[in-house]
Amino acid sequence: MWKQQDNALRKSIKDINWDDLLLYLGRNNRELLHRVDFEKQSVLKAIRIDNEILLIEVSYIHNKLVIAFPQLSTISDLAITVATAYVEVWFDLSRDLRPFYTLAEEDAILSGVVSAYKGLRIVGVADLFEALCWSIMGQQISLHVAYALKQKLVTTYGESIEYKEEKYWLFPSPERIATLQVEDLRSLSFTQRKAEYVMGVAGIIATKQLTKEQFVGLSLTEMEARLTAIRGIGKWSANYVIMRCFRHPDAFPIADVGLHNALKKVHNESQKPTLEEIERWSENWAGWRAYATFYLWRTLQE
Repeated sequence: MWKQQDNALRKSIKDINWDDLLLYLGRNNRELLHRVDFEKQSVLKAIRIDNEILLIEVSYIHNKLVIAFPQLSTISDLAITVATAYVEVWFDLSRDLRPFYTLAEEDAILSGVVSAYKGLRIVGVADLFEALCWSIMGQQISLHVAYALKQKLVTTYGESIEYKEEKYWLFPSPERIATLQVEDLRSLSFTQRKAEYVMGVAGIIATKQLTKEQFVGLSLTEMEARLTAIRGIGKWSANYVIMRCFRHPDAFPIADVGLHNALKKVHNESQKPTLEEIERWSENWAGWRAYATFYLWRTLQE
C-alpha cells in the first residue's frame, strides 16, 4: 500500500535491486524519456495525467520506494492513482520473484547471475506504440545507433516539459506520427523499411485497430501470433514487446544479440552459442525466460 507523506508517496518493498535498476535506466546518455540522477539515486520521468504532463521522481530510501512530484505543492487523488499505477507497472512491482530465484538456484547458467543481481526487475515500457517503435528501431543495428534514432524521433515529434532548465520528454503519440509521410522519418535517418514499419504501426494504433486491451487474457503464443501479423514485427520484436510492454515473464527474444553475447560471456567462450544450444538451455527457464534474459543482459554492463 502506498502512503502519502511529505508531498510524496511511499511503499515498503525489500525485494528490489535499486542500484542495478538505475544502472539499466542510465545505460545510454541519449535517453530522453527519463533522467537518472546518480548522485541522488533517483530517476525522473514525465508522465501524462489528465491531459497534463507532470514530472515524477522515484527513489528508494530505507526500504521504501518513494514517488515525489517536484512541480507540485499538493498531490491530487488522480495524480496519486496514475503515478502509483505507472510505477507499479514500470518496475513490475507486483511480481513475486521467489519462484524465479528457486529456479535459478538449480540452473548452472543462472545461479551465479541471479545471485549477483537479486532483486533486479524487468523495466517496462507501458505504451504499446513506444514499445513497438523501439523494437523496430532496434532491428539489426547497435543499441547506441537505436538510441540516436529514438532521440531524433522524440525531439522532433514528442512533447516535453521543463524543470530546472532540463527538458523531460514524452514519446510521440501514434496520432502525431500517423499524420506524417515516410519521407519525414527518412529525414531523421530511418531506413525506408523502418520508416514504413513505424508509420504502419502508428496508423493501426491511432485508428484503434490495435490496442493493449486486445491482448488481455491471450496466451504467449497468441500474443506472438497477433504481433507478428503486423508488418515489420518478427519473432524477436514480438517477444521484446511481450516482455517489456505486456510483462509476460516467459517471453523469450531468443535471437537477441545481447542475449547471445551475455551467454558467451557467462560461459567464458570465444564463440557465441548456437540457437539450438540456447533453446536447450532455456528449457530449464520455462515460465521465467524473460527474467532470465533480463538478468543475462545485466552481465553486459560489467
